[in-house]
Amino acid sequence: MAQPRISAYLPPDIDPTKAALAFGRRALPKLNEELQSPELLTQQRALMALCDLVHDPEKVYQAIALGFLDSLKTLLVHQDQTVRQKTTEVLSFYYVVLSLSSIVVFREGLIRSGIISALAGLLDDPVDICRKNTHQTFDILAKLPQGAGGVLRAGLIPALVLKLKTELDEIQELILDTLSNCLRVEVSEALAAGAVTVLKEKLSHPSTAIRSKAAWVLLEISSHAEGKIAVCQEEVIPVLVSLLEDTQPKVQANSAGALMFALVAPPGRSSAMGAEAIPPLLTLVAEETSKARLNAIKTLTLLAELPEGREKLLEHRDTFLRCLDDPSEAVQRAAEIAITVIDWKP
Repeated sequence: MAQPRISAYLPPDIDPTKAALAFGRRALPKLNEELQSPELLTQQRALMALCDLVHDPEKVYQAIALGFLDSLKTLLVHQDQTVRQKTTEVLSFYYVVLSLSSIVVFREGLIRSGIISALAGLLDDPVDICRKNTHQTFDILAKLPQGAGGVLRAGLIPALVLKLKTELDEIQELILDTLSNCLRVEVSEALAAGAVTVLKEKLSHPSTAIRSKAAWVLLEISSHAEGKIAVCQEEVIPVLVSLLEDTQPKVQANSAGALMFALVAPPGRSSAMGAEAIPPLLTLVAEETSKARLNAIKTLTLLAELPEGREKLLEHRDTFLRCLDDPSEAVQRAAEIAITVIDWKP
């Protein structure tokens, strides 16, 4: 079912007039004072001016040095929804600059600032745009190794998994992006929170983006030994096999990638054979433009280690031989390995 897009427009009764400040070094200290003002309109105007300033990386560095983060953390729990909205918007811009910055001291300082834990309080905010801005910030942070570690240390993974069940589609996409980066590092909390079961459900979501991202998160989970076990136990592999015939190439590619990692475990190969994974995988290998081609070849190589898999694939040896002329060297190497495994005789 279609969902309305989350709007960033302010309520109609809010005065959008920005603070009358010059965008220079001298203006920033005054702006910080106004953020701490007891007057609601002053705070709103200061935040709107700050939203413009944070598009300039130099101003962001100056604002951080002046201690703006402490003021912003306080405003995250403000009772006024416009203050919360603009505060989360400012922070999302802050962390965009952070992700692009080569100045390590700013990266580490922002991650250690306590903002992650402070933002966690907005996961249940009644205003959609506040939650969306919050998850955008988590997504940006998690793209950095230090940021992914910060999200993990804050214990947010179980809450993020839970929110996948109830959040709007736009926000679910952001959560899946955050999880994909965090679970590359560590998966135990996600597994304990039932992430595999939730992600299995998302594989059938009507949204292409959500199906694709859910498959990618399962790929990250399956890159860990305990994740492979969980994926096999929850019978996710037959669902991934069905997505090999999805109409969207990205869903096919990510599903093939998740299978490739999961099938390293012997139970995964048995499950894939039971789900008749070989025919759709061969179809992807034969499609020269398929984004899933490399993952499909590697997955079939794993299935060729089973006697019944090798027997079936011997009939399609020519499919792999044609891949030896592929423009991609990675595809060529994968095909060579597949042929070697298929030709092996005990």
